[in-house]
Amino acid sequence: MSQSEQLTIDRGRPAVESVDERAARRSLRAQVARLERELSQVVASGFPHIAADAARDFAGEVFGGPRLLSLAQLERQRDALAGRVQDVRAIARKRAEHERRSHELLQRMKLEPGRYKFVRLPVRDLGQGGCGVWEVRPRLGLIGMLAGWWQLTLSSGCPLPRGSRSRRGPAQQS
Repeated sequence: MSQSEQLTIDRGRPAVESVDERAARRSLRAQVARLERELSQVVASGFPHIAADAARDFAGEVFGGPRLLSLAQLERQRDALAGRVQDVRAIARKRAEHERRSHELLQRMKLEPGRYKFVRLPVRDLGQGGCGVWEVRPRLGLIGMLAGWWQLTLSSGCPLPRGSRSRRGPAQQS
């Protein structure tokens, strides 16, 4: 083998390695981007029951400004993201299970209100917004309670603020 052929072969090796490294970087960046999209979709679909902080990296590496990450750092970032995606999905599954059980309870309360006397079920447990509460109450107060007349009612919404009983005018409101 001549010296020029040897130099050609030696020059080809770093080019092959840099092409492999570029492909690895491209693949890792694509995986990180996919995991970040999945994480944001899970958090957005579960909001407000899944806090936006659940997607944040609290134990990540701190970099001193913009820089090109090494392959090992990219792999650690990918692995950390994959772990967070699994954690947030577990939170979303638990929340979905809680809502399913709450819907089943509401259905049973509708069918047999007498078995669920004074049970309260907030609408936020059903995955709905607002302050309403489903509650089983006696139909006519004490008379209904003694007669066994129970009904399921939905409150009208958020309670009024408590405080002074006097009426506040527009100038007195804070």
